[in-house]
Amino acid sequence: MIPARPDSAAGPTALRIRLGAQLRRLRQARGIGRDTAGWEIRGSGSKISRMELGRVPFKERDIEDLLTLYGVADDERVALMALARRANAAPWWQRFGEVVPPWFLSYLGLEEAATRIRTYETQFVPGLLQTEEYARALIARSCSGASPSEIDRRVEVRRGRRQVLDRPDPPHFWAVLDEAVLRRPIGGCEVMRAQLEALLEAAGRPGVRLQVVPFDGGTPSAPGFPFTILRFAEPELPDVVYVEQLTGATYLDRPGDVDHYALAMERACVEAEPPERTADILARVLADAASRSR
Repeated sequence: MIPARPDSAAGPTALRIRLGAQLRRLRQARGIGRDTAGWEIRGSGSKISRMELGRVPFKERDIEDLLTLYGVADDERVALMALARRANAAPWWQRFGEVVPPWFLSYLGLEEAATRIRTYETQFVPGLLQTEEYARALIARSCSGASPSEIDRRVEVRRGRRQVLDRPDPPHFWAVLDEAVLRRPIGGCEVMRAQLEALLEAAGRPGVRLQVVPFDGGTPSAPGFPFTILRFAEPELPDVVYVEQLTGATYLDRPGDVDHYALAMERACVEAEPPERTADILARVLADAASRSR
């Protein structure tokens, strides 16, 4: 049965994950192995695994054949095929392919599909919380050869990403920021002031939790680089750790790797000031910035 949860705002990755989980349940309910299901669609057990994890687009013919193998008919079959067609729709970020690196495309889909996002940031405000002016200044700084139109396109991608927190069912977002993030004046005093005020507003949202690791807390035990852990609604899906490098990114989902980063995140949360102190810290940084600009 298709979950009753509304999915009108869900992106293709979220729909693929939902459909893949349903296909897994149907296969297991019939006692059919992955290799047998793979043979039915002229593929392999590995292909079935990727489909059930929502990692690849679906061919309608494959879905039709699997539903026949699993004995699915009538209204349930019609609903699942409709879900497959929506899952194959082009994502909103596809039109930004000329400015979005290929290795980042998977992250955009996972971010949109996640129900919980935990991030540790040592240098910059997380993308989901950046103002447009801050994002523009940061992009211009990191992409020194980019044209104004390319910078505009990259800023538009940031704007599209932020909409995930404005959905009726936003993911729970938990960010731990090094104090350096708040005191590095990206874009100048006015841009940074507006960004800090935006963080204050974000910290008041019910689904957002912000913590700050203060300078006077000693050397943090968390890694000296940013990382993000994403969790999904389907319990069968593993958490994914995303670690970005200068020219690529690493995606980790093996339990041992994820556990290592989850422990690092927990340590960062313990070393950071509690969320109840975040508003006071941001207000103090704002006051310090105002006094320096006089």
